[in-house]
Amino acid sequence: MGQTNRTHRMTLLMRWARQLVPFTLLLLGGVCLAVDHAPPPPSPKVVKTLKRALKAGRSELERKAKKLLSPLEFKVAFKSGTERAFKNRYWDNKEPGLYVDLISGRPLFSSAHKFKSGTGWPSFDRTLGDEVVEVVDESHGMRRVEVRSKTSDIHLGHVFEDGPKTTGRRFCINSAALRFIPLKKLKAEGYGAWVKKAGLDL
Repeated sequence: MGQTNRTHRMTLLMRWARQLVPFTLLLLGGVCLAVDHAPPPPSPKVVKTLKRALKAGRSELERKAKKLLSPLEFKVAFKSGTERAFKNRYWDNKEPGLYVDLISGRPLFSSAHKFKSGTGWPSFDRTLGDEVVEVVDESHGMRRVEVRSKTSDIHLGHVFEDGPKTTGRRFCINSAALRFIPLKKLKAEGYGAWVKKAGLDL
């Protein structure tokens, strides 16, 4: 009799567990989707505030950025984090325009030099000007070349020597470190002089 009761309890427990698994996966999936959801770019007010903070020094900039940016943006830009592939705001953006530094607003990349790399991150075969600097990165047991923004000193991503034939380089960049300005808004936002430099056409 005792053995029968134990068997019955085990059967009920296994049945309950089978019913619970789909619910748990659904719940975890919802959490993951919430975490992976790409944050919208900072508002114009936040952009202005961060530009002012940049002039006040690194500690003030980080303090303001932690308060005003999304957790993902702060982690990527100030803690050299990496966003999820295919889960970021610009990886599949095909609109013409400029990609500028999230903090300083300095032009970094052009849509004219963006290519489909299949990696899930925005990829460019070159930079604009000398605002992107390269430093050796030996973290995580690897030797890579990190790219950072000169003016704001935020982490952008990495550069690899497996790019297209145009330059042979692939700048693999985090969307969370960038702000995209569409071609039609470049003049209004003060980037009119960059239209030709960026290989764009109004």
